[in-house]
Amino acid sequence: MALILNEEQSMLRDSARGLIGSKAPIAHLRKLRDERDATGFSRELWRAFAEMGFPGLLVAEEHGGSGLGAVEAGVIMEEIGRTLMPSPFLSTAVLAATALTRGGSAAQRQEYLPRLAGGDLIAALAVDEGAKHRPLHTAMKAVRSGNGFRLSGTKGFVVDGHVADLLVVAARTAGAPGEAAGLTLFVVDPRAKGVEIERTVMVDAHNAARITFHDAEVSGVLGEVDHGAGLLEGVLNVGRGAVAAEMLGAAEEAFTRTVGYLKERKQFGKLIGEFQALQHRAAHLYVEIELTRATVLKALQLLDAGAAEAGAAVAVAKAKAGTVGTLAVQEAVQMHGGMGMTDQFDVGLFMKRMRVCQELLGDANFHADQLARLKSY
Repeated sequence: MALILNEEQSMLRDSARGLIGSKAPIAHLRKLRDERDATGFSRELWRAFAEMGFPGLLVAEEHGGSGLGAVEAGVIMEEIGRTLMPSPFLSTAVLAATALTRGGSAAQRQEYLPRLAGGDLIAALAVDEGAKHRPLHTAMKAVRSGNGFRLSGTKGFVVDGHVADLLVVAARTAGAPGEAAGLTLFVVDPRAKGVEIERTVMVDAHNAARITFHDAEVSGVLGEVDHGAGLLEGVLNVGRGAVAAEMLGAAEEAFTRTVGYLKERKQFGKLIGEFQALQHRAAHLYVEIELTRATVLKALQLLDAGAAEAGAAVAVAKAKAGTVGTLAVQEAVQMHGGMGMTDQFDVGLFMKRMRVCQELLGDANFHADQLARLKSY
């Protein structure tokens, strides 16, 4: 399969770029941050997303969606990355939509997916419990109670958890932390008794939450009890591919802005872009970004094809996007000089977002380890 977008995907990219570029430039993020907006994103813009059909990209047509795939979701995420747009697209349209589609019963899909596709339902995936992404180390307990379960424990780094209308929560119904067996995914109403949510504004001014469950009663299960590890890994891989695409968009935008600066800034009577050392660094970064583009698109294509090697490809893409994205923003800040770290310049915002995305759903070290395990190193 060619590592380029087809005509329909290119049209989707152009539509997303037009909407996001005009309605959510970086000034949009700054405004939400400076006003300490309680929601953390624009609901008006989310409605515009819904009118374009973006929340339902991964939802089947029978439930009001477009029935498209990970490549199309990656196209949207790349454009989001270019402007650092705060949006529940990842949490809702990618992670939750995938979890409900793959693990939901017919009744659950009918109840939630049409609302999700229409932009009326915001959902979040609650997995991580420690400082690092380690899904198999889930320790949160789910104990049987009547016809359902009681959840006890705490989840952190829950993207958009403070505004979610629905939570998809990973908990342990059997086994010990570190084991794949015994994991189960639950559908939880965040307003249920025993659920306590604390918003945590991250360093990049995007949203996350810390959610504590105090014997919260739940009855909705996605997939099979005790056998949710495979479902969870599949959902996370789609999300990881999407985050890699966002990092690609942010890296390319940071690079573009830096090249523009090299063509404008003068030092010692010459444009600094004429200095060979900076030219070499810029050329190296350009090549690395293009290599990242290929790895990300290949991973998304394999996810859509349901290929056995998709997991390994996603690990490569997320690790590559993390290392190259970090290089891109570091070079951007350095080539802008000391001013690059000031809030006056946008490149510092790209650095902060890249740092969060690096940790989100596993950093480069986590995915290098994933690849090693998949290849039986």
